Amino acid sequence: MEDRWRLGIKACFFSDSFAAYRVKALEDVGGFPERAIVGEDVIVAAKLLKAGWKIAYVADACVYHSHDLTPTQEMRRYFDIGVFHARESWILQEFGKPEGEGLRFVLSEIRYLWEHARWLIPESFLRAGLKYLGYRLGRAERYLPLAFKRWMSLQKHFWEREAEQPRGLQQTE
Repeated sequence: MEDRWRLGIKACFFSDSFAAYRVKALEDVGGFPERAIVGEDVIVAAKLLKAGWKIAYVADACVYHSHDLTPTQEMRRYFDIGVFHARESWILQEFGKPEGEGLRFVLSEIRYLWEHARWLIPESFLRAGLKYLGYRLGRAERYLPLAFKRWMSLQKHFWEREAEQPRGLQQTE
């Protein structure tokens, strides 16, 4: 938890695509959330840190995980990430905002492409702009109509459930 001051949001960055959990730790924080558009792994990691557990990044672990997304699909994915950040704002308050991370990534990618594949730089700028647009729209999702959110999202199934039980309403027994 003390690393959050140095690492910011990266302190709770986690990917369930290549993660292992102690069952006791996962149970201690209530398991995975039922209603998260994306980022359930980050929510659990942040809760683990807040509860006194530690998480570890093992750099020599080998995993292949990839998303072969079109620019439009990437924009939709980042819309979903923006929704996640808007709805789980406690994570950003506790660990910091990701905006600086995105800029650092774009600059790193441009430097790499400049050396290895300059012809891909225009596509890289297009993708970065669309991801940013998607993210900002996702952060503002509470002001958007449900039909637009369904259309914009890569996680269509999330919004079907949202229509059945709007956010903020609790079922009673």
